[in-house]
Amino acid sequence: MPIYTTPIFNINLKKLIENYKILKKLSQPAIPAGVVKDDAYGLGALEVTNALYKAGCRHFFVAHGSEGALIRPVAPKAQIFVLQGIGVDSLPYFKEAQLTPVICSPDMLSFWHKNKIPNIRPAIQVETGLNRLGFTTKDLEKLSPSQLKEFSYVLSHLSCADEQAHFMNARQLNNFRRIKQKFFKNTPATLSASDGVFLGTDFHFDLTRLGAALYGINTAPYRENEMHNILELKAPVLQIKDLAKGEFVGYSATFRAPQDMKIAIVSVGYGDGLPRSLSNRGKVIFYENNEPRFCPILGRVSMDNIICDVSALKKLHTGDFGYLINDDYTIDDIARDAGTIAYELISNIGKNQRFIKSYTE
Repeated sequence: MPIYTTPIFNINLKKLIENYKILKKLSQPAIPAGVVKDDAYGLGALEVTNALYKAGCRHFFVAHGSEGALIRPVAPKAQIFVLQGIGVDSLPYFKEAQLTPVICSPDMLSFWHKNKIPNIRPAIQVETGLNRLGFTTKDLEKLSPSQLKEFSYVLSHLSCADEQAHFMNARQLNNFRRIKQKFFKNTPATLSASDGVFLGTDFHFDLTRLGAALYGINTAPYRENEMHNILELKAPVLQIKDLAKGEFVGYSATFRAPQDMKIAIVSVGYGDGLPRSLSNRGKVIFYENNEPRFCPILGRVSMDNIICDVSALKKLHTGDFGYLINDDYTIDDIARDAGTIAYELISNIGKNQRFIKSYTE
């Protein structure tokens, strides 16, 4: 039996494209854009952008200019929007890669006017209720008619779109419509990220920004998730041993065996992005006769290892893999058990450099 020691993280790009096609249909009549910020939520911006571009996606959103410059070679004819806008630190990226800044404040607009890039029309972000980045109505009233016509898109962001009946959805939609009618009547508009797509065509406008749902996250938890899981994280068993009744497990001795048990030490931990909050509440999946067996995590999650109860398993061996994320235990499931959101978890796990990262195409 070969011995493995390293976790393996697989991203299924084929299923990602299936998700893109589902969301593209749901977004009609809007154009679907791919959100690949934060290294495509940690999954690999180059690989994800390349797959989406081959599938016909021609609009992308990133957070920073450096991210836009990174993906430009694999999306040569795409419009790449930068959500954090433009500044002296990022100006070279915009010039080199022909990126579109999302202007989010009067000060940033002044900077843009002094550093305009030929053939680039920026987008503008407006405030509709999230109270994060964006121009207020008072800010917009100070702009001249010619300045208001500078922009390729007007953008805002919903705060509560994951809750279908939340009053903020209608409030922000009405605010956005009012601002668009008064200041940007003929400017293309984008209001919805993934969760807004599921609220209906009133929220779609001209372009939707597809991020978390592309990656399989359920961004509309009030309905059954239509997205395919695209992630598989598995880690090898380093050792199997008997645990006597009354013995303790892990740091701080937070678990004591109520009876004789069999435990497995699995090579993954919080150093790999696994939340420490899974201590004594998470699970690892092993398979016997092609059936999933959910084995509880015992004691504290440590930096490089977790310990789980495998007493019920009959055929487990050192070197076998336990699954932390797969079709039977999705990113939403593990995030729920960890007391966090899938967005945070996927970003932390995806960036880990210790994994063997692979892609299914």
